[in-house]
Amino acid sequence: MLHGETLTVTGKLMEENLASYSFPDADYSHIVKETAAPFSPTGGIRVLRGTLAPDGALIKVSATSLKRFVGRARVYDSEDRAFEALKSEGVGEGQVVVVRYEGPKGGPGMPELLKVTSAIAATGLQKVALVSDGRFSGATKGPMIGHVCPEAAVGGPIAIVEQDDEITVDIVRQRLDLKLSGEEVTRRLSNWTAPKPGYRTGVLAKYASLVSQASTGAVTDP
Repeated sequence: MLHGETLTVTGKLMEENLASYSFPDADYSHIVKETAAPFSPTGGIRVLRGTLAPDGALIKVSATSLKRFVGRARVYDSEDRAFEALKSEGVGEGQVVVVRYEGPKGGPGMPELLKVTSAIAATGLQKVALVSDGRFSGATKGPMIGHVCPEAAVGGPIAIVEQDDEITVDIVRQRLDLKLSGEEVTRRLSNWTAPKPGYRTGVLAKYASLVSQASTGAVTDP
């Protein structure tokens, strides 16, 4: 599955580097699996798409046993607001915590939502999801969906989610959906206005004005 003709930093081809290796006669089956018998039928991360994430979102499926989850939204416009609310009010089964305006433009810079994910994991509740246009670390546990695109700062559907809206996470079908009619989506979007940027001068203001969506790499090419 490797491209042997690929040039490496050693100045040699991949196949030339590998030719010099010999492996001890040992059982590595608990570390490296054959493709015919993998650890899991799918990879550890899956892309979800749907009415809440037309351009995609990411979930670490290896961190949750849930295959499908339907819950009611609790909406916050920043991680700090979400964290303070969770500290004072807690969170309950069947809820979807929505944290927005933390994407590449909204952050700016797509910060890691460590505080909120840790607070939810600490509850021990299994049927609580988190949906965000921000990102998570590799240590995230539970049904945490990040990288929602388009992000809230550019008027993606996550920007119009309201308290108690119904959200469906379907890992098998790879869907992330907001249960709203097309007419309601149009109405809400027509009433939505972009928030004032957090930075109006300096490098972060420049970054936010140039950066693309996470689905295209969050790059700043003009």
